[in-house]
Amino acid sequence: MAWFHKTERFIKMRKNGGIIMKITLKDGSVKEYEKSMTVYEIAQDISQGLARMACAGELDGEVVDLRTVVDKDSELNILTFNDEAGKAAYRHTASHVLAQAVKRLYPHAKLAIGPSIDTGFYYDFDCEPFDRAALDALEKEMKKIIKEGALLERFTLPREEAIAFMKEKGEPYKVELIEDLPEGEEISFYRQGDFVDLCAGPHLMSTKGIKAIKLISSSGAYWRGSEKNKMLTRVYGTAFTKNADLEAYLVHLEDIKKRDHNKLGREMEIFATVDVIGQGLPLLMPKGAKIIQTLQRWIEDEEERRGYMRTKTPLMAKKDLYVISDHWGHYKEGMFVLGDEEKEDSEVFALRPMTCPFQYYVYKQSQKSYRDLPCRYGETSTLFRNEDSGEMHGLTRVRQFTISEGHLIVTPEQVEEEFKGCLELAMYCLKTLGLEEDVTYRLSKWDPNNREKYLGNEADWEKMQNKMRELLVQNGVPFTESEGEAAFYGPKLDIQAKNVYGKEDTMITIQLDFILAERFDMFYVDSNGEKKRPYIIHRTSIGCYERTLAWLIEKYAGMFPTWLCPEQVRILPISEKYHDYANKVKEELQNNGVLVTVDERAEKIGYKIREARLERIPYMLIVGQKEEEEALVSVRSRYLGDEGQKPLDTFINEITKEIRTKEIRKIEVKEEK
Repeated sequence: MAWFHKTERFIKMRKNGGIIMKITLKDGSVKEYEKSMTVYEIAQDISQGLARMACAGELDGEVVDLRTVVDKDSELNILTFNDEAGKAAYRHTASHVLAQAVKRLYPHAKLAIGPSIDTGFYYDFDCEPFDRAALDALEKEMKKIIKEGALLERFTLPREEAIAFMKEKGEPYKVELIEDLPEGEEISFYRQGDFVDLCAGPHLMSTKGIKAIKLISSSGAYWRGSEKNKMLTRVYGTAFTKNADLEAYLVHLEDIKKRDHNKLGREMEIFATVDVIGQGLPLLMPKGAKIIQTLQRWIEDEEERRGYMRTKTPLMAKKDLYVISDHWGHYKEGMFVLGDEEKEDSEVFALRPMTCPFQYYVYKQSQKSYRDLPCRYGETSTLFRNEDSGEMHGLTRVRQFTISEGHLIVTPEQVEEEFKGCLELAMYCLKTLGLEEDVTYRLSKWDPNNREKYLGNEADWEKMQNKMRELLVQNGVPFTESEGEAAFYGPKLDIQAKNVYGKEDTMITIQLDFILAERFDMFYVDSNGEKKRPYIIHRTSIGCYERTLAWLIEKYAGMFPTWLCPEQVRILPISEKYHDYANKVKEELQNNGVLVTVDERAEKIGYKIREARLERIPYMLIVGQKEEEEALVSVRSRYLGDEGQKPLDTFINEITKEIRTKEIRKIEVKEEK
């Protein structure tokens, strides 16, 4: 066989005048070679500067290691830190350096996994937690390893040898990973000095290529993300090619910490969590409850204006309901089940993870004709989902939440117009909240290789996915497509947003359902008097209220638009003599629907102003002798600073208009510290 390949190569060289391959580069230029070359060697041939910056390669559209041998005509792009895949390889190498440092300082530590992520990298270890001093010591050791400049060498082993190799090293997590790989899968390792790690790559050529690193934090993480597994120690870090970029990122991290809703929301007394109540079950404090109430009233009024009919359905139902919808078969692990399934005489209930089956029975309470459709149901629904403990986070991942849920029962001819209406409502909500530029759109499709996860047949899925794709194009929505993210009964549009740490969550969703109407025996009578199955559009207008609140806290760093603020105005009398006038101003504002308080404490006015600013109150009204005598208020806002004296009526007209129109004012000047 080896003789055959050599002969084949010789014939090819004869035909091409000694050239065995042509490499087409990103700029369209072509390099010709008389022998096989690694990606790194080709980078060196192009320029030594490019080779120094090279992190990985893209060979015929596939990301490969720099050590990959190229021996045929190919298209090649040398990836640097400026490319996402190159950045990932760079930071993945940094994670190996971290693992080597941990094994040097903590030889008993067991290695788990250490991937690159959008913001850097992490590595999980089975060992004691690391405090800041330990992280600093590890960082120092990492810099020592980088300075040593060990080459990273890739090698492979057969399955059984790979398992024996990792067992000998005492790495049970690596053994488990190898055992889970499919038969015949290539098992590769990377060695750097005295350290070896199971890894598919790609990696830099040497540790010396890493220029600027920082270990950010340490936390707990369950092995493979399951609370049933052992809690490991996760170390987060980041790496850059320039110290200046690292310093800029660290400054950015400080801003992130100030905006993190999980920290800021607690500091502002918007929400709290209590251990004895449970993870994922936040308490909304008065401020948070007021914001949610404002959002909810706005959404309910807006939906009613758009023809939605409100329903109110139970928080739980018998197992039988979820069996009909097949949530029991596809979603049971995510539900809170009440009752004992093992007992024949026990009624089994479950807290609802969604509202759709309930609203279907609202629809079925009377016969519908085509004239009754579209039938738009909306509900402010409290839902329950049994999320893993390791997934809980502030208000973004919780076990009980409230959602602006809706279901539209439509004829096939109405799908296009009603989908457009759902999209327009979602866009309106995003624009009103000032969030329209912070989202991306994803067409979530089924995975044909995982058929048991979905109801229906391939032809129907392709038809509905094509229909949704067509609707998105018609409405000018820029979108990506993602396989395996659909609901089990139909494709969906997911409107995605990232939190301050870059983690993406679904905020709003619109789904096309072509299956559940049949399972629930839903129909309408068409113009010919025949029974027909409707289509169903599942949608949210603002999504989950708790998650939206978290998003708003981070977007505005707690400085919400005035219409959303739980306290919109604080009146600050200069002294006790002006309390009566302050309360008269308060009454006038309250009569006009403004959320207002009076600070009657015996504190200096400067102290009161500073405290109101720290509490992010949009407007402060300072009142004293002149204000009382002339029916004025001295206005200080977080938008313009000192706005001077205004007649009370003028201020009332201005702020009520701002609230009514849901204006988002820009902060044009910074208040003095």
